[in-house]
Amino acid sequence: MPKRLLILLLLLIPATQIHATTLKIATLAPDGTSWMNMLRSGAKELEQRTDGRVKLRFYPGGVMGNDNSVLRKIRIGQLHGGALTAGGLAAIYPDIQIYSFPFLFRSFAEVDFVRERMDPLLMAGLKKAGFVSYGISEGGFAYLMSQQPLGNVEQLLKRKIWTPEGDQISLSAFQSIGVSPVPLPLTDVLTGLQTGLIDTVGSSPSGAIALQWHTRIKYVADIPLIYLYGTLVIREQALKNIAPDDRKILREVMADRFRQINQQIRNDNLGARQVLEQRGIQFHQPKDGERESWQQLIGKVEAELKKENQLDPVLFQQIQQLLDDFRKTQR
Repeated sequence: MPKRLLILLLLLIPATQIHATTLKIATLAPDGTSWMNMLRSGAKELEQRTDGRVKLRFYPGGVMGNDNSVLRKIRIGQLHGGALTAGGLAAIYPDIQIYSFPFLFRSFAEVDFVRERMDPLLMAGLKKAGFVSYGISEGGFAYLMSQQPLGNVEQLLKRKIWTPEGDQISLSAFQSIGVSPVPLPLTDVLTGLQTGLIDTVGSSPSGAIALQWHTRIKYVADIPLIYLYGTLVIREQALKNIAPDDRKILREVMADRFRQINQQIRNDNLGARQVLEQRGIQFHQPKDGERESWQQLIGKVEAELKKENQLDPVLFQQIQQLLDDFRKTQR
């Protein structure tokens, strides 16, 4: 081999290594869950398609702390991104919580109709805040789950209910109906159930099993409380050293995985509900008289949160109009 060609090849090798980027991503999602399996699958495809120029390194199970801790570590450069809940992202973009408005959705058909039209607006809001989102991932509907019966509103008002730390919407919602909830980080909820600090949580069926909360509950109010969701965000500044073609591959791969996650999580929740029922956990659907009292409570929550105006009223009005239009077609 000519000497000049050998020197040229040796010079090219370090150049390839310099442009390799490993993005560090943290999440509360435990390893082995559908969420993490899909993300790891995406990371593998990304590494292959970019010939190793872009890699994702995950820190699952809350090893980097709660969502607030993860955001703090992203800001100081210790992490590049996180797979975070909507409540966790409220610190950088409050309107990302808009789907979490209590009792907003009544069915997954409504969710799908609204999200198809509103997701791009929320992702644009995150980008304006300096974070790139690769898709919103469904966590399913959260239901009130308790160690004590939840057959009616009177029983609910006596419960010691958990709210996620930093989730101002849930906190305000419960306070509006006379409940003093107990804010806790996700990592402390199981301990709270075990010690009696709380006796009621809001969770999806699959989340209750994954986090072992189902070992401490006996009753479920079978009314969708809130819609759970999250997203993978990476600080835009961390992507500047990645070539445009590789950023495009990153977006394609992760957007595809988030579409798969949505469907898989929905299937997982259906299966998890069956598991909870088999364990003897009772799902209670309100009867006619009870339903009226629940509806009055829902109306009170909606009125109070609208009055507080915590979310962009224009965005919220768009969602309400979409839901009204959809419900008219269903009638």
